[in-house]
Amino acid sequence: MESRLQPDWTDLPPECLLDIFSRLSIGQRRSGPTLVCKTWTNLCQDPSLKTILDLEAEFLSSPDSIYWWSPEFERKVNSTIRSVVDQSEGRLKEIRVRHCTDQSLSHVAQRCPNLEVLGVTYSPKVTVESMRKIASNYTKLKELDISCSYEISGQCIEIVGTNCKSIHTLKRNLMPNSEIARLFMHCTYVHGLCFETSGNIDVFAIRSYMSQLKHLELRFSTVTDKALPFLCKGCPNLEYLDLVGCRYLTSDGVTNGISSLKNLKEIKKPYFTA
Repeated sequence: MESRLQPDWTDLPPECLLDIFSRLSIGQRRSGPTLVCKTWTNLCQDPSLKTILDLEAEFLSSPDSIYWWSPEFERKVNSTIRSVVDQSEGRLKEIRVRHCTDQSLSHVAQRCPNLEVLGVTYSPKVTVESMRKIASNYTKLKELDISCSYEISGQCIEIVGTNCKSIHTLKRNLMPNSEIARLFMHCTYVHGLCFETSGNIDVFAIRSYMSQLKHLELRFSTVTDKALPFLCKGCPNLEYLDLVGCRYLTSDGVTNGISSLKNLKEIKKPYFTA
């Protein structure tokens, strides 16, 4: 039987390799192509691959760990962010990170003029101050995810909404009480942190400053039946609304609240007990 020659991937032209590498996460590139040869390692440092910084993929592929909630881990994440930001030479358009601090986000605010998507989740040391710098510098921001970052207050929504008129997606999901309880049981780092926020205050800020939203996520928010219709009437362009885990909403309250949304395509409702 005639033998078949195996393709030599190292002989592929750089433009083809860059296209392939662009489909990998940072972690996948570090554990794959950079270990093959020097040429591939150098290609992985190409600025064109630095338009997206997505650490979410790394967190989702790893088991949940209490270790993430620590100053040491935050410093490692900050270091990664600063490194990628510097290597990107201003090309970053999308950033999705967890467990970072104001320090690294302030660096982002100085070095990423093309930023359109920002996800800062599970980051208890990120405050409205660094978000103010982001909003002031990047008025073309289209998507913001501040889920489970409790020090980013409703004032952040006001600041971003005032400066970034192109925002169409906001994710303001919170942690379920069971997850917070588990953290307090096993992690001393969180004992001085506040895990409370007012859903109705968030709703007021969203309605007042982000009326153009099409996609809104408020998982485990404390928004109430009274505030929901106020939100929906103020954000008439909503096409997607996630209210999973919102324990102060009732079935009738959700039905009545969303009745004004003529463009709504998908709604994620809380689980209602009989």
